[in-house]
Amino acid sequence: METNSRETLQAAFDAFDISENLGFLLEEPLTTLPDYYRVWLDLANNLTHLIESRKLRDQVHKAGSSSTGVHHSWDMYGRKDNMHPLRSSQKPWLSPIGREMEIGNLDMIFSFPGGESCRGFFIVSLLVDMAASSGITGTLEMKETFKLMHNHVDPAEFHGTLRMFFSGWRDNPMLPRGLLYEGVSNEPILLSGISAAQSSTIQCFDALLRIQHEDETQAFLTRMRDYMLPAHRQLIQTLYVCPSLRDFILSHSSSDLCQAYNSCVSALVDLRNYHLNSVTKYIIVPGNRVRAIGCPLRGVGPALNNTGTGGSNIMGFLKSVRDTTRKTLILEVPI
Repeated sequence: METNSRETLQAAFDAFDISENLGFLLEEPLTTLPDYYRVWLDLANNLTHLIESRKLRDQVHKAGSSSTGVHHSWDMYGRKDNMHPLRSSQKPWLSPIGREMEIGNLDMIFSFPGGESCRGFFIVSLLVDMAASSGITGTLEMKETFKLMHNHVDPAEFHGTLRMFFSGWRDNPMLPRGLLYEGVSNEPILLSGISAAQSSTIQCFDALLRIQHEDETQAFLTRMRDYMLPAHRQLIQTLYVCPSLRDFILSHSSSDLCQAYNSCVSALVDLRNYHLNSVTKYIIVPGNRVRAIGCPLRGVGPALNNTGTGGSNIMGFLKSVRDTTRKTLILEVPI
């Protein structure tokens, strides 16, 4: 019986492309792509230099005139995986350089301007997701890992330099019509930027705990699944159609089950509160400070100070998901 259960569990891991040890992180992430994508990889390997020297646009035009074309390669990469080409939730630009998955043993494959703050942001984000590999009980560890952000990411550097590269071209006041991919489409394409809402981990917890978000918020979360691996998206959808864990607990009138459930919900509320505080530190406060001294905002511009890189109203969205999570608590615990 134990062998059969283990085989069933492994089959589920394989079907949904998840790891028992790393959760939604890829156990063997690619560090390169086939030669067909060489033009794209050459640009990515020199991205920081090209941006800082203001040569990126010229190099993209040169690449676009090649037989493959950088835009075409990027577009086909996304279509092959049945997902949008921005793969923020998988962070394919991180690679282990040692046995242990910790901040000192991880490095960037590709990078953006922002130096150590860039490296710290991506690596801490990856470690936060990895902390949840044990399941919902990992939420407490996710918050502790999240705290590493304050040691490795400078608020001014994040807001003024790094954040602009996370912004997409959907719900972006600076690019209201989207972005034209020459050689791919005759019309501008609308794609969202990097967002914590693209985390398969958090959306799975919401599905498992049956957290019902408000219509507009839920619509945004559902749209963000388009940026996840298809297998991870399928897992979230499967959890939502399974019998409700919350209803099961309520129907059994067990105080122990209710308390365990409430502990999980409370830990997720705590994590979302911490995320709110971090957004205030890294986005709202730096933006207000620069505006107060009369300097033009570097990077994202004033229009994006209250807008998430995924396109949401950042504080309103985060407060909404926090509040609906809190409402899921079972207030009358059976005795």
